[in-house]
Amino acid sequence: MASLVYNPVAGKLFRRPQMIAEAQRLLEPHVGTIRLCPTTGPDTAGPIARKAIDEGSNLVFVAGGDGTINEVIAGMAGLQVPLGILPAGTANVLGMETGIGGNLVRAATRFQDLEPATISLGRMTAPGKPARYFACMAGVGLDARIVRMVSPEFKRRWGKLSYWEGGFAQVGKKLPEFDVVMDGKRSRCSFALVSRVRNYGGDLEIARHANLLSDQFAVVLFEGPSSFRYLKYFSGVLFNSLKGMKGVTVAHARSLQLEANGSTPIDVQVDGEYAGVAPVSLDIAPERVRLLLPRGFIQKMSSGR
Repeated sequence: MASLVYNPVAGKLFRRPQMIAEAQRLLEPHVGTIRLCPTTGPDTAGPIARKAIDEGSNLVFVAGGDGTINEVIAGMAGLQVPLGILPAGTANVLGMETGIGGNLVRAATRFQDLEPATISLGRMTAPGKPARYFACMAGVGLDARIVRMVSPEFKRRWGKLSYWEGGFAQVGKKLPEFDVVMDGKRSRCSFALVSRVRNYGGDLEIARHANLLSDQFAVVLFEGPSSFRYLKYFSGVLFNSLKGMKGVTVAHARSLQLEANGSTPIDVQVDGEYAGVAPVSLDIAPERVRLLLPRGFIQKMSSGR
């Protein structure tokens, strides 16, 4: 038996709820009866997925945005049941990264092109809080500040444009800096991207040295309190010239510590969802998850391309 966990208020599903029934119709000839399991609010997707497995599901699908997908992945961490991704959100980072795409119905039609792959997860720990897993990335500083400032209603209405608007609103402002400890070395920056994927926001590639099938993070650190400096950094993203650019550190790591060095709170986001403030520690979790991924993507990442 298979289960489909879906977020009824995810961007695309909120506008076209009939897509769930269409995905169910396309998938059931391949996997048998699919039980539909809608989420009931924030932080419910993971427990719903785990309950479905406890009740006999040997395959789980998740339909929603990056936040919902991350919740289900976290709920299934350490289990052997495979998980299929049906993107239905704003950025659809994991779908765009792997070649599944950003269209839920089209992803369902490609089920026979998928095969399971075991994926390492990132883990965030903060004082007094339970560990939080993530499949794609953690952002500390500038991008997390933007995530915090964009309201869910504005995001639902304007999609990716809401983040661009939030980013442009930071131009001319002084950005708070914080400390990053990586491989025993301390550095200071205003934006740290700690990523398992190359894709960022569905459209850009910042951590081009990332490999989802590896067991390490691709790290990119951006220095400086001036927001105007990010105009240069953005050109580096567009023209693939970040490596070697002054003020940018490109590296691999398995663990990092991120700490505020002043009184200004330093925002943190995980897979596009606001996750609080520093200090936080990030590492590769011992728990893994089995994702259904396109064969071509698995071959590409396995070859190191």
